[in-house]
Amino acid sequence: MKKFIRIDRKIESFNKKINVEGDKSLSIRWVIISSLSKKKSIAINLLKSEDVISAVNCIRALGSKVKFIKNRCEMRGNGLNFNNKKKLTLNAGNSGTLGRLILGLLINSEKSIKLIGDKSLSKRDFSRVTKPLKRFGVKFKGRKNLPLEMKGLKDPKAIDYFESRGSAQCKTTIMLAALKSDGLTNIKAKKSRNHTELLFKYLKIPIKVKTSDKRYDFIKIKGIKKIKPLNYKIPGDISSCSFFIVLTLLAKNSRLMIKNVNINPTRTGIIKILTMMGAQIKLINKRSYKGEKISDIFIKSSKNLRGINCPINYNSNAIDEFLVIFLVAAKSKGISYFKDLSELNQKESPRLVWASKILNLMGIKNLRTKSSIKIFGNPDLKLDKKIVIKNFSKDHRVFMMSVIAALTFGGKWKIYDLDSIKTSFPKFLQTLKKIKP
Repeated sequence: MKKFIRIDRKIESFNKKINVEGDKSLSIRWVIISSLSKKKSIAINLLKSEDVISAVNCIRALGSKVKFIKNRCEMRGNGLNFNNKKKLTLNAGNSGTLGRLILGLLINSEKSIKLIGDKSLSKRDFSRVTKPLKRFGVKFKGRKNLPLEMKGLKDPKAIDYFESRGSAQCKTTIMLAALKSDGLTNIKAKKSRNHTELLFKYLKIPIKVKTSDKRYDFIKIKGIKKIKPLNYKIPGDISSCSFFIVLTLLAKNSRLMIKNVNINPTRTGIIKILTMMGAQIKLINKRSYKGEKISDIFIKSSKNLRGINCPINYNSNAIDEFLVIFLVAAKSKGISYFKDLSELNQKESPRLVWASKILNLMGIKNLRTKSSIKIFGNPDLKLDKKIVIKNFSKDHRVFMMSVIAALTFGGKWKIYDLDSIKTSFPKFLQTLKKIKP
């Protein structure tokens, strides 16, 4: 298989409608939460990316029965009292969401379980979840990175936990552990994605969430004995949409409708930020589905984009979309400033570093620190040079950002690690062909 893609001309004007694949965050959560029910759960439009397949493989290794029938996935899990009878090794692949969440799922496993991942995941910080899990009584061998070996206990006790990073992964890990604990777990969490809270509420799990504070949510969860099956039709992923939103904004005389997208308010930071920058984006046909907000998204090319000083309260709601937001800043009039983004360097690659590198290759002036970037926009930039993107730890979002940059700024690009998109958006290029035949 070809390991790279060449792009040597800008995209032409278009007026199209597309769908994107199922939301990755919801897909992984469906797999993990459904494994807690002994009854059959059904998912429609489950994302079949490498990250989600890794989740399915881990859950199968733990004894759940999973089968795929076209666009439908069925699962029958082990229940909440699962306790493996032999030592296991689970491979989380490239998925930080899976790797962290599954540790919370396994706190009542009295046999040792070893967690491994690929080269990229093995560099990422797991101490942010192992430290609070130790307070439940879980024992770990290893340092802050994978591989880790854990051993749970029969009757874990509830804890009080302060999540200060704005990490939905860390918060969800503790929420899953709380389900298997004796007593009431109290969580104070910096605001982040709330998919797990909404799923718990839909399943009538005893959870109370107070969201009135501007910075923090307060969550109370009681341990339970059983859980209902989770039947779910998974909407499109706004993170996947972000590449096509920016493609349309930066293309000439173009329009795009993206159908049936999850617009959970904890995920729409990109729309708020781009609207501040002058983008023409409308949410159409809004509706609710099992606690989540769903909409079609309509985008028009935007000529008068402007730089902004991005409010930091949007950061957690746009953390996976900043790479393409930076491309809009590069095309905007004036200076854009983004700060408090150290969490970007805790992803599959140091994304803030890579964003700066790519902008430099394009000829866009920028100033980067460990947690911020200032981008000096150039609306008149037209590239006519060769640019090669490689050695980016196979980070799928770096690959897709580069493709969008090539199609909207011009130049002659050679972008490596084509197969990196399999982790989150396997049909990225197929979807792109519907816009650019």
